[in-house]
Amino acid sequence: MARALLLNEAEKKVTASVVDIAEADFPEGDVELDVLYSTLNYKDGMIIRGLGRLVRSYPHVPGVDMVGVVRRSENDRFKAGDVVLATGWRIGESYWGGYSTFARVDSDFCIKLPDNLSPVTAMSLGTAGISAMQGIIALEEQGLPGLKEMGNVLVTGSAGGVGSVAIIALSALGYGVTASTRRIQESDYLTSLGATEVISADEVSGELSRPLESERWIGAIENVGGSTLGRIVSQMYTGASIASIGLAAGAVFTANVMPFLLRGVNILGIDSVKYPNEKRYVAWERLGELVPSEKMASMTQIATLNDLEHLADQILAGGVRGRVVIDVNG
Repeated sequence: MARALLLNEAEKKVTASVVDIAEADFPEGDVELDVLYSTLNYKDGMIIRGLGRLVRSYPHVPGVDMVGVVRRSENDRFKAGDVVLATGWRIGESYWGGYSTFARVDSDFCIKLPDNLSPVTAMSLGTAGISAMQGIIALEEQGLPGLKEMGNVLVTGSAGGVGSVAIIALSALGYGVTASTRRIQESDYLTSLGATEVISADEVSGELSRPLESERWIGAIENVGGSTLGRIVSQMYTGASIASIGLAAGAVFTANVMPFLLRGVNILGIDSVKYPNEKRYVAWERLGELVPSEKMASMTQIATLNDLEHLADQILAGGVRGRVVIDVNG
C-alpha cells in the first residue's frame, strides 16, 4: 500500500484526503519509484483546491515534482537504486504526481539526479528552480552577458519560488539584481538571497504612462504577468529580453508596439514542461553549481502530506515565502 494525498470531485467540488492506495491501482508507467520528496508550487495549490480546471480526471494524486529511488525500470537508462527526478510533462495534472510514497511514471519524464544535488535540495528547487534556470539560460542566449555593466536584471514576484532561485543564481553569475515584490517587508530576506535592490511591485505594474519609459532593466525574470509584463516591456534596455515564466496576475497582455520596433525588446516564453531532457539535465547541473545547498535550506520549510491542504491555502493567498518541500514519508 502507498500513502498519498488523493483528490476526488463531486458536483464540481474537489476534496482532498490522505489515504492508503493499493499500488496495483496506480496508473501505468515503465518506471516505478519509491518517492522520497515532492514540493509545493502555486500550481499545486490551484490543483488541490480545484482551481483553473488543471485536472480533468478524478480520482487524482497531485504533486508536479518528485524525486525518488527506482524500484523497477523497463527502460535501460535507469536501474534499481538510481535516484531520479521527475518534473514537468503534466505530472500532477494529466498524470498522477508526487504526493505519494509510490509512483509509476513514464521514463521520458525522468532524469538521473545530478551528483551535485541532494534529493532535498533538488525538491527545494523543484519546477520553480528549473524554470528560473531555464529563464536565465534563455536570457544569456539572447545576449544578457553583453549588457551586464549597464544595469540590473529585474526579478518580479521575487519572494516566491521562481523569484528566490533566480535571485540566487543571477547573483552568483555576477549580475546586479533588482527584486520587485508586493511584500516589501521581505526586503531583508531578498537582500540575503543576493538582491542588490528591492522595490515595490507598484513601480513596475499598472497602466502604461507612455509607449517608451526610461530604460531601466538589462533583462527580466518575469513571474507575474498581467499589467506587470505589459509595463516592464516599456522599461527594457535596447536589445534586452524578458523571460516570461508565470501569469499569476493574468494572461491578458497590454503593451505598445514601440519597445519591440525601436528597442528590439524580446519576450521569451519559458515552458518547463516541454524542455528537452538533455537540456533539462544541464540546467539542473547548473543549479547545483550556482545555488548553494545551505542557502536553499535557509529558505525551505519541510512539511508532510497532512500539511498540504493548509499550505495550499497559504500559497494561493501569497503567504508562503521561499520553498516548501514535502517529505511524503514524514
